[in-house]
Order: sequence, then structure tokens, then C-alpha cells
Amino acid sequence: MARPPISNDIRTLRFLAGEMTQAELGERIGVTRQTVAAIEAGKYAPSLEVAFRISQVFGKPLEAVFRWEG
Repeated sequence: MARPPISNDIRTLRFLAGEMTQAELGERIGVTRQTVAAIEAGKYAPSLEVAFRISQVFGKPLEAVFRWEG
């Protein structure tokens, strides 16, 4: 399966947010830790709703968290 053409800075943003864990982020956005790990690793493209929730948690615009590589 090909990787989605979306990359992200979630790992860096989690680190800058006091080393927030994947589980903590998942709890705040309503998904599992495994889902956060897959999104972070670029193995899974989040829904638009989840992408917006992630960017809200970090107080960043969507394009500061995710990049389209297509």
C-alpha cells in the first residue's frame, strides 16, 4: 500500500507541547493512540475533522501541521 501524500509535524509539535504522548493527543482528539501513531508515521491520512482537531490542540493552522506532498 502506498503512503498517503500527506506529511506532518505532529511528533515535533507533541515534543514542543511538553512532550505530550500519542495517547494524550489521541484522548484530546477522540482517537486511539494507534491511530495517532499511524497518522504521525505517514501510514494513514486523517479525516479532515481529525486533522482540524489536531491542529486545534496545538493552536496551529492546518497547513502548519500537515503538508500535501502530492
